[in-house]
Amino acid sequence: MMVVDVSKFSPSLERLVQKISKLPGLGRKSAARLALHILRQPEEEARELAQAILDVKTRIHLCRICSNFTEDEVCSFCSDARRDQALICVVETPGDVLRLERTGSFRGLYHVLGGTLSPLDDVGPDDLRIAELIERVKGGAVREVILATNPTTDGDTTAHYLLRALKEYGVAVSRIARGVPVGAEIEQVDEVTLASALESRTRLS
Repeated sequence: MMVVDVSKFSPSLERLVQKISKLPGLGRKSAARLALHILRQPEEEARELAQAILDVKTRIHLCRICSNFTEDEVCSFCSDARRDQALICVVETPGDVLRLERTGSFRGLYHVLGGTLSPLDDVGPDDLRIAELIERVKGGAVREVILATNPTTDGDTTAHYLLRALKEYGVAVSRIARGVPVGAEIEQVDEVTLASALESRTRLS
């Protein structure tokens, strides 16, 4: 199917297509369809969409404790007294928190690293929220840390580093089981597989 060249119609429409096409998973063809859809919508709906985008950029920040996304100082998970305060699941991104929550099988707390160790990309321990995790463990109230980094080379490297870093604090460290396919990312795994991986995690220390 031929892709419509919207630049022939309007420079502003072309700019919108270019911006949309930068979103993950959207090529120019899909971006053009979305741009034309927005153009057909009432002006008020377009303004609401634009405002919603601005709101998430201005209102959402990182939780003071776990670095998950929140509009408050402390996120809803860290402030929930019903969750297991002695169990921390370490993930790479806030998106991983959402995926794990959808399984309904984890009732502990989270810690978001903000990525993984990656020597090729010059990402070291100081670039991640590893020091903040160690501070949480130092208090002695944490019983177990579950490492739920992705089963990739960088994810495994990060998990091994965390295992060594946490060893001296006497906390149990486990890794989610290989129910998650090697090379896959958590956001791509279905909830059943993810729940199974959490339940069958293996003890590392």
